[in-house]
Amino acid sequence: MQVVKNSDSILVSHYIKGDEKSLEKLILKHKRKLFGFIYSKVGDRHLAEDIFQDTFIKVIHTLKKGKYNEEGKFLPWVMRIAHNLVIDYFRKSNRLPKFNRTDEFDIFSVLSDNSKNRESEIIQDQLYTQITDLIDFLPKDQRDVLKMRIYNELSFKEISENTGASINTVLGRMRYALINMRKMVSEKDIILTN
Repeated sequence: MQVVKNSDSILVSHYIKGDEKSLEKLILKHKRKLFGFIYSKVGDRHLAEDIFQDTFIKVIHTLKKGKYNEEGKFLPWVMRIAHNLVIDYFRKSNRLPKFNRTDEFDIFSVLSDNSKNRESEIIQDQLYTQITDLIDFLPKDQRDVLKMRIYNELSFKEISENTGASINTVLGRMRYALINMRKMVSEKDIILTN
């Protein structure tokens, strides 16, 4: 079980050490899901292929520079890169697509607002891509719980066992983390006007 969970990080580690085949394995492993995600946003196969390639060019540059953060999971990280590239494409072409939430971004559903028009939807998506940066501003205990829950997909019971805190304490930290995230989002209105 542990080997399956760590296979992406093992492949990333091997690639960073010079094993080019490891990157090929990562691409093949996630190609279907990533390409499907991109295609669902742009609706054009050729454009989706271009964005898919651009995504992995960014992945390669980040890995080669040693800037990949091992705390997160590989696929959500790559999906976030692809999501940003899709937004960049639409921003440059002045088209405003409809972005529907996918499972990868459901962690932020607490911030959703169902009464958006098309323009505010794309602004909301830009906000979602920046929210992960706000996590670093949370108090350490809240940040740790949030990261274990989101990136490691641990249950609250597992988080409790890992941290030595009671389940109620862990749930409280998660609740306060979400409250603080909402607060930071509302205080940083600047993000929405960029």
